[in-house]
This record gives sequence, C-alpha cells and structure tokens, in this order.
Amino acid sequence: MLSVLEPRDIPPRLATGAFILNSGLGKLKADEATAQALHGMARTAYPFVEKLEAERFTRLLAWSEIAVGSALLVPVVPTRLAGLALAGFSGGLLGLYLRLPGMREPGSLRPTQTGVPLAKDAWMFGIGLGFLGAGGHRCGAPGRRCRRHRRCGR
Repeated sequence: MLSVLEPRDIPPRLATGAFILNSGLGKLKADEATAQALHGMARTAYPFVEKLEAERFTRLLAWSEIAVGSALLVPVVPTRLAGLALAGFSGGLLGLYLRLPGMREPGSLRPTQTGVPLAKDAWMFGIGLGFLGAGGHRCGAPGRRCRRHRRCGR
C-alpha cells in the first residue's frame, strides 16, 4: 500500500531534497583538496572518520547525500521514512557545528561568522523532526483509532 503524500509536505520535501541532492552530486566531482578539507573537518568532529581515506569518505558522503535527497524527492517514499533520513543526516551536520572549534561564540550556541554555514542546517533538522510526526493523526478515517479521540469521527 502506497502512502499518501500530504500537500503540506511537498514544499519542504522539494526544497530540502533538491538542496541535498545537488550537494551530493557536486561532491561526486570533488577534487583532492576538497576531499581533504571535508575529511579534515569530519575527522575533527568525529574521530572514527580518520580510518577512511579522504577520497573514500567524500564518495560515501556524496552517495549518502544523493540517497537522502532522492528519498525526499521521490513521492513513494513515506514522509516519516524520509524524515528519519533527513533528521539523521542533518543531526550529523549539527554535530559538526557543535564539535568543531570556532563555530560558536564561547559559552553560547550562537554561531560565529565561520559557524553560520553549519548552524543554518538546523532548519533541515527541524523539517526532519516535523516529518517524523507526519501521519500520526487519522481523524476522518472511519473506525480507526487516533491519538486525539477515542474513535475518529470525533
């Protein structure tokens, strides 16, 4: 059974999906210097990344972005599943923001000028969390239970 895509979910799925897909496609063409820079940032925040070569890490990151972006853009992927992928991916980006030195003002969550590009990824995390709650309320479906009422039909 295919899930029905709610009209309210279409704009944020298109915006975030296109943005992330484009980023992933761009990383597939990354040169060695770009791969080294991405790998260096990631391994500072997540030391386990050091085990991967920079080029391999960048390819894995690119394909991950392509997968998440595509999941958001393809309407047969349920919104909750797309939201889980988006929340996980953007959570990793927020982890970079929180762990990398110089991204935040001392003793604060407020970004420095350097941290703004990573801090702005919070919008994707918020959209992902919102998608996780999609479809939880089923009022109007006869005979089905919902969270707000004992039986839908109010």
